[in-house]
Amino acid sequence: MNKAITDGVVFMPPAFSVGLDQWSSEDGTPGSATYDGAVNAAFVPADQDFGGCLELVKTASTQKLRYMGQTPMIPGCYLRITARVKAISGNLPSVRIAGWAGDASENHVTGLTETGPSVTLTQYGEIVEVSAIVGSGTRGGVDMPWGVTPIYGHFGLDLTGLTGGVVRIDDIVIEDVTNFFLLDMLGRVDVRDYGAKGDGVTNDSAAFAAADQAAGGRTVYVSAGVYHLADSVTFSSEVEFEGTLVMPDTAVLSLTKNFDLPVYIDAFGDEEQGFRKAFQSLLNDSDHATLDLGGRRITINGPIDMQQAVNNRTYFAQRRVIQNGQLYASGTTVWDTDEYTSQATYSTGNALELTNVTNVANIPVGSLVEGNGVGREVYVRAKNVGAQTLTLSAALYDAAGTQNFTFKRFKYMIDLSGFSQLSKVQFKNVEFQCNNLASGIMLAITGSLFHVKDCWFTRPRMRGITSIGNGCQGMLIDRCKFESGENNEITQDRVAVAINTNGNDVKLRDNWASQFRHWAVIGGGSNVISNNHFFQGDSVSGGIRTAGIVLTQNDNASTIIGNYIDNCFVEWTNEHDASPDFSSGFGFSGLTIQNNVFLCGNVAPWFSFVVVKPYGSGWPIKGLNVSGNMFRVVGTVIDRVERVDTSFANVDSYGFRDIVFTANAFLNVDVQTHNPLTKVFDQNTEATTWVVPMAPELPFGGRVRQVLSAQLTDDLRNSANVKQYLACYAHPYSGGSENQVHVEWPQAVRGQVTVTARCDVGP
Repeated sequence: MNKAITDGVVFMPPAFSVGLDQWSSEDGTPGSATYDGAVNAAFVPADQDFGGCLELVKTASTQKLRYMGQTPMIPGCYLRITARVKAISGNLPSVRIAGWAGDASENHVTGLTETGPSVTLTQYGEIVEVSAIVGSGTRGGVDMPWGVTPIYGHFGLDLTGLTGGVVRIDDIVIEDVTNFFLLDMLGRVDVRDYGAKGDGVTNDSAAFAAADQAAGGRTVYVSAGVYHLADSVTFSSEVEFEGTLVMPDTAVLSLTKNFDLPVYIDAFGDEEQGFRKAFQSLLNDSDHATLDLGGRRITINGPIDMQQAVNNRTYFAQRRVIQNGQLYASGTTVWDTDEYTSQATYSTGNALELTNVTNVANIPVGSLVEGNGVGREVYVRAKNVGAQTLTLSAALYDAAGTQNFTFKRFKYMIDLSGFSQLSKVQFKNVEFQCNNLASGIMLAITGSLFHVKDCWFTRPRMRGITSIGNGCQGMLIDRCKFESGENNEITQDRVAVAINTNGNDVKLRDNWASQFRHWAVIGGGSNVISNNHFFQGDSVSGGIRTAGIVLTQNDNASTIIGNYIDNCFVEWTNEHDASPDFSSGFGFSGLTIQNNVFLCGNVAPWFSFVVVKPYGSGWPIKGLNVSGNMFRVVGTVIDRVERVDTSFANVDSYGFRDIVFTANAFLNVDVQTHNPLTKVFDQNTEATTWVVPMAPELPFGGRVRQVLSAQLTDDLRNSANVKQYLACYAHPYSGGSENQVHVEWPQAVRGQVTVTARCDVGP
């Protein structure tokens, strides 16, 4: 071709016939010597092979020939410079294409390759063609990769070797050969065209940024290679990766146009690293609020410290969503629980702290605390190595003094405990395939409105979702499935817990769980637990059952409504109270258990569905509504549906207030509990005091504290069988256990009375 034009840009230099003043014997820069009038150069108008050509006598060890004009260098554009040469006489030289790179200030850009392959002339009259390709990218076939700093070049050739030879040179051709490298140039921009090296060492951040800026709606293409990005890079264009990236933890890769996990996996060549860097970008870039996992299964080879992945932040409070994929735990010992034993001191005056902790530096934040007087699901929330103290997620009920404590740090697929506060993060439609190796999610120390929706927690080794502080405040868990890996264990031997919380206002809705030790240990108040099904049975006849829900705050103000509570029970305690004996306040209060289906089978007769377990003495029940529930037992008969676990103390029935136990259905339950309780009593012999037993149907072994009514429902007759028209008086607190009503008459009579009484003072 004689002329190459790209977007109106002319690359071809003029023919020698136009004049040799356009051709330099130096670098081609302004002021350099030309061949016009030179004694060793002449234009030959009619060479038999070339037509018009330049005849040149080699007088220097490197005889240069450069076009004086500035040939433009455009990022992404590749030029081929071609020369045809033949030797006429004298010594035979070597010939190569050569150039001089200039920047925007017309200064020489050093450090670049400015010569092409050299060819030696071997005989006179033989036409030899030499060529070289120059362009911005380091690509196969590019002889002179110049990057994006040069904006023009002075091109020509060099004659090297012995002096004294005479050669003739045909007109030099410069043509655009970009299509050799990017057949789809209109659709993609390659980062190599903007100076990226892809050698894994050179910082290619600037080249990536330049390619993105030049894309103009096209896709940025990262061709094969390993690209080191030492700095954060944000793409406003869509990106396609063939090559891979290496970046420090501090550098963020933001893909604003195709932000999803499969692209990050392609970018880093590793699923786990791709997930880390995608999460880092999710919390650092306001252009996207959702990370889509693209339906991918991501193999997790060890616990992921999510804050370390976003190590420029310990606080985040904007809505972010991670959705649509599976996290798959792999490996062996990397998931093993770390266990430490240290001596420490506990004081009820400083209820959330252990002091004088030996080897405190070794104890990880997030460790489960075990020891005498320690309730369930108490975790290390923070530590101060200098002060030798540990901050706890909840108080200890009976641990005052010094003892040895055990600290167990479970390993989680998603560990958020490095965040001091993390709010409004949602996992949606993600399966945590824990494989009996890993636990699921550990929440941040504080935060609110963490949301887990439509997720599966499959065979967590120890825990499904763990809160070590108040990162669960207002947490929502909706339509999730929790499947234990301990289904072959008998109930009392299971150790895994699906959920624990410490904050208030938690919502557990429409979930399904199977065969954990506990489904949920709830440490805060004002919770809503609705429309869930959780099952904890086994095949042992007369077997033990554990609590499905454990409420550890006595003043609870929570609602348990519309659930299917299957072979487990609701346990209400105050085990996270540093002063477990009641002194003042609301007592056990504010709990509603309504419209649930309770089912059990093959259980011991003392099993109950609602259990109050005070960890200290003197506790009243001052607000409990158990109504509209179905209590169903199959294969056996249980004594009653509610009871007090007196392992530590009994409740104070004199303090009962506002207890409602009505409209429930009982199947295979020996004692059917009601409050208020109505009984029809027949007095068959004449007496002035009728003793009406209200036990054992009053809840929790309660006393008769009120008699609402005592109504005759048959004739009142004396010993002569004569009708009597008398008024009576009904006494509460009667009998040795104060669980009778004594109906007093002014004379001995017999008959039938319907008595309604309460175990509390209430409406």
